[in-house]
Amino acid sequence: MNRFAGQPLERVEDGRLLCGQATFVDDVSLEGMVYLAVLRSPIAHGRIVRIDADGARSMAGVIAVYVGSDFDSLPRIPTRLAPLEGVERFLQPPIARGKVRFVGEAIAVVVAQSPELAEDALEKITVEFDALPAVVDWKSATAPSALLFEANGTNVAAQYSVAEGDITRAFRDASYRRRETLYCHRQTALPMETRGLVATWDAREATLRIWGSTKVLWFNRKVIAAALGLRADQVQMMATDIGGSFGVRGELYPEDLLVPYVSKQIGRPVKWIEDRREHLMTTNHSREITCDLEIACTPQGKLLGMRAYLFADMGAYTRTNGGIVPSRAAMFLVGPYRIPAVEFHVAVFHSNKTPVGTYRGPGRFEANFFRERLMDMAADDLGVDAADFRRMNLIKESELPYSPGKLVPFEQPPIYDTGDYPADLERVLAAIDYPQLVGINGQEIDGRRHGVGLCCFVEASGAGARENSRVILEADGRVSVHTGCCTVGQGLTTTLTQLAADELGVDLARVILHNASTENLEEGFGTFASRGAIKGGNAVIAGVQDFIDQLLRFCRSTGGGTANELQWRGGAVRSRDGSVLLDLADIAVQAAKRGKRIEGRGNYLGQGLTFSYGTHAAHVAVDARTGVVEVLDYYGSEDIGNAINPMVVHGQLIGAIVQGLGGVFLDHLVYDEDGQILTVTLADYLVPTATDFPVIRGRSYGDKRAATNPLGIKGAGEGGIVGVAGAIANAVAAALRPLNVRITSLPLSPMRVWQAIAEAGEAAPG
Repeated sequence: MNRFAGQPLERVEDGRLLCGQATFVDDVSLEGMVYLAVLRSPIAHGRIVRIDADGARSMAGVIAVYVGSDFDSLPRIPTRLAPLEGVERFLQPPIARGKVRFVGEAIAVVVAQSPELAEDALEKITVEFDALPAVVDWKSATAPSALLFEANGTNVAAQYSVAEGDITRAFRDASYRRRETLYCHRQTALPMETRGLVATWDAREATLRIWGSTKVLWFNRKVIAAALGLRADQVQMMATDIGGSFGVRGELYPEDLLVPYVSKQIGRPVKWIEDRREHLMTTNHSREITCDLEIACTPQGKLLGMRAYLFADMGAYTRTNGGIVPSRAAMFLVGPYRIPAVEFHVAVFHSNKTPVGTYRGPGRFEANFFRERLMDMAADDLGVDAADFRRMNLIKESELPYSPGKLVPFEQPPIYDTGDYPADLERVLAAIDYPQLVGINGQEIDGRRHGVGLCCFVEASGAGARENSRVILEADGRVSVHTGCCTVGQGLTTTLTQLAADELGVDLARVILHNASTENLEEGFGTFASRGAIKGGNAVIAGVQDFIDQLLRFCRSTGGGTANELQWRGGAVRSRDGSVLLDLADIAVQAAKRGKRIEGRGNYLGQGLTFSYGTHAAHVAVDARTGVVEVLDYYGSEDIGNAINPMVVHGQLIGAIVQGLGGVFLDHLVYDEDGQILTVTLADYLVPTATDFPVIRGRSYGDKRAATNPLGIKGAGEGGIVGVAGAIANAVAAALRPLNVRITSLPLSPMRVWQAIAEAGEAAPG
């Protein structure tokens, strides 16, 4: 019987974090440690004519200066996910060699006795450039005047098409068609803690140790080892505490190769910590996609077909998981709707901007905005209520399992496993009082126009083939649990502890959940795609079960009884009549006497993705004189199957909604026509504070357990963000409908909303 799983328990890691007992990467200090700083390109595109580093090398306290040619042995950074054909031609070198392709690209590194001295030395390096035209959008990317990689002959890395059903017939027979071009702007995550690494090469042990990496330690270790000419077991990676990830932390970046390489070269521990300006310039960006979307419907609003052209700006290089963003945008364009025929064309191009990777809800945030915005336009054209339009087209529970078809070329068709999408829509309509709010759509009340908007979605989770765990009996009778999933602030320490404690039948305090480390687990697969509880949780259960088997084997080997006489129940070995023979502390003592280490190992081989689903609704008031939008009420609902810790899940939901609202109204990475990034401080790149959105409500449900894993878990980390842009954009459009304002692009900052209102006024008759 579960004592902990399913309970809204406070997070077990918070006491340590709040009391200052955490160990972040900047807390790692090693004897003889030196500091690395990176000289970054001030221009977006150009050839490096000359680098003079003599002034930096001559400074007292400077240990070494390296330029691109010093790293010629290092390979380009490989892709980890989404192997779109053609992107391998655009992989990133760890440092610029002969040419720079975005503002912020590494040109040289300085190693010095202090971080301040290293930064000062950067100013002594002079670089002469031959500037080239900058590629900043699809139009300039397809012009012949500027090629990022001349040998490739193009800036378009990949193009593909997918289709299901008879799209020609769908559009031919439809009585209504609507086509729009929609745009989602460039954003990035902003963790409290910026990226950092500490690396040290132990020549005596021939071992490289690295602190600060996270998310996918074993993949990163494999790449780093190969790049440095080492075996994988010669590289050990220890995850530290982390001030947030959101998809951008932990991927393999250039610094993940540069810092270990330098440490091995000089034979000393090396630390690098990026500042906020570096973070905004060089950490993965995301989201920037233009979508030419068209739908075909009956006069009543029943969807017959959808086709789209997606143009994804991937920045200067293809990074480890950048292809996920456009491919997931295409995959999730269909959403939770029954669409008989679809046809999607995806074009991935490179520009002189920071490279792209995943950011919480990659592709989903964008796709849901594109689809839901166009659906509301169609409903308005047809005179159909927005909720009724969705009721008519949502997939019914009786139709599950349901597959929208093969929408990603390198993956099998997704299968929506369990859910009741219409029921979720109805409970959100009731929660926000939709019937009352829809009646005031567009009305001006106290100087502001009101609107309500909806967004329905499905969300995939649990990616990756498998996960592993290791469970060990410690000398004091506590149990250590090691997992291949990194804890990145999402509450995974608590949820996995709850699962392990229940399976063991012990109190939470008897379980020690360790952050991922390659020293403690031979193989792991990491934390991404909301897989931590799904893959990691089921692997921990398997590990604990094997651990219990090993405990019983040990007890029998010491003469404790036969297989039929001994059983594990309630945290102890018991006889057939239920009386306690040995608890964990007793077994630990006996094992120590015999020099025996008792441990279990678990492996969970997944059965494919599972799909959570939900509905978001927003009520806004728009000041048409200023463009300012106030969110008066926001309600998000998601069915996530079995919730291990409802309190953690609720925190994920609310936090993700606020992050999504920031993405709609505030977060905006801006470049000029020369490829210069204009938003490199927190005075320019705005993110929400605790007081910006005071009325955020929501609930996560467990009505429909996942059919793809024994625990019935669906991912809960990303569903809160993926519906925000669709719901808010529809609410703003509903508020401004009497003014004929077009809402087709993000962000919805006051200036951009005001401009849309002004343009509508200029276009109005008379």
